[in-house]
Amino acid sequence: MYNSLLPVSSRHALFFCLFLSTFELLTYVASDVVMPGMLTVIKDLNAQPHYVPWSLNAYLLGGVSFQWLIGPASDRFGRRPLLLIGCALFSVSCLATPWVDNIQVFTLLRFIQGIGLGFVVVVSYPALQEAFNESDAIRLIALFANIALLSPLFGPLVGSVVLAYLSWRTLFIAIALMAALTWFGLLRWMPETIGVVREDGSKIECQPLEVKTLARAYGDLLTNPRCISGSVALGLVGLPLMAWIALSPLLLVHHLQISMLEYALWQLPVFAALIAGNIVLNFTAEKFKPEQLLYFSLSPIFIGIMLALVMTLIWQNIIALIIGMAIYAFGLGICNATLYRLTLFSSEHGKGSVSAMIGMISVAIFSLGGALMAGLGAGDSLSAYIIAATIPMLAALFIIVNIFTRQKRSKTKITASGH
Repeated sequence: MYNSLLPVSSRHALFFCLFLSTFELLTYVASDVVMPGMLTVIKDLNAQPHYVPWSLNAYLLGGVSFQWLIGPASDRFGRRPLLLIGCALFSVSCLATPWVDNIQVFTLLRFIQGIGLGFVVVVSYPALQEAFNESDAIRLIALFANIALLSPLFGPLVGSVVLAYLSWRTLFIAIALMAALTWFGLLRWMPETIGVVREDGSKIECQPLEVKTLARAYGDLLTNPRCISGSVALGLVGLPLMAWIALSPLLLVHHLQISMLEYALWQLPVFAALIAGNIVLNFTAEKFKPEQLLYFSLSPIFIGIMLALVMTLIWQNIIALIIGMAIYAFGLGICNATLYRLTLFSSEHGKGSVSAMIGMISVAIFSLGGALMAGLGAGDSLSAYIIAATIPMLAALFIIVNIFTRQKRSKTKITASGH
């Protein structure tokens, strides 16, 4: 049982978490369930195949574009009103998508839908961190990740089946209606975490929303090595998976000529392993420090990608790639929540601003890195993809190890000065 630090009942906290996770799930459904239909979308809108990954890239760019403002605004006006605005924007933009008649407007609406993802990243995650103690917050983030990851796990499969009977336009209408219902749920059950006296007697004060204060806060964060390093590492370590989501329709369906059902089934081992990593984290978060869990996660991440690289180059087979990707995904499931927590609390600034910085940097890396990989031909073959995916993974591991090294050095200096 998770006990909230806010003066609300356990039932209230449960429904809050339920609708929060539903909104997060829908922001991923809008990407993952739609991706199997992107080849149909570009056909209906008379567009070229290179627009397939741009559906996801535009979505991610929308997610990162306004986080710099959304985070501080939630520090000033509260988490609740900002999340309600984000959910409403997401619902309306999804409802408008079925009526488009060209790929440019479709991509623009994907960008606007992605802004809803930005609200999830910089408003809902800090709200969870503020509503529960450290161990419960980490476990909830891991649990939320499991719920959200049902989308990339089953999204392609569900999308393939649904799109066999419904058009992609009808699918967007269904997502919009579910988002509208979620908005009413959040309106009823989401408590405010800013300016509220919590059960432990603490209170998170509102932060002023001023240009000078905002510039100073982001300036401080940009000069905070742990915050920047952690944010960059979050983006780089997850980039191979995000690029896989964006490029796999091209890799598997367009180039390898497999069916949509087979394409969906090949996603299952990767995202099942990701969920397994989150489940392991959920059971171990109270027994180990976040730093220990993060350090443990590096081994499967490194081994998985390197195994995928070697086996794919030798055998040129989808099975070889998926085995390595699954091992990598297991480590990523442990890494994400712990690295996010450590990065979020690397600064004393308002958590909305810190979360915005984390989100802007990591999601920008997802989007721009994915676009760069696609532009360099990572979607042309399995070998090209895994070679491109190995580079950001190695860079992420280098950064994370450096974070540990600096932290150990600082602790050693503090201990030495104490003596």
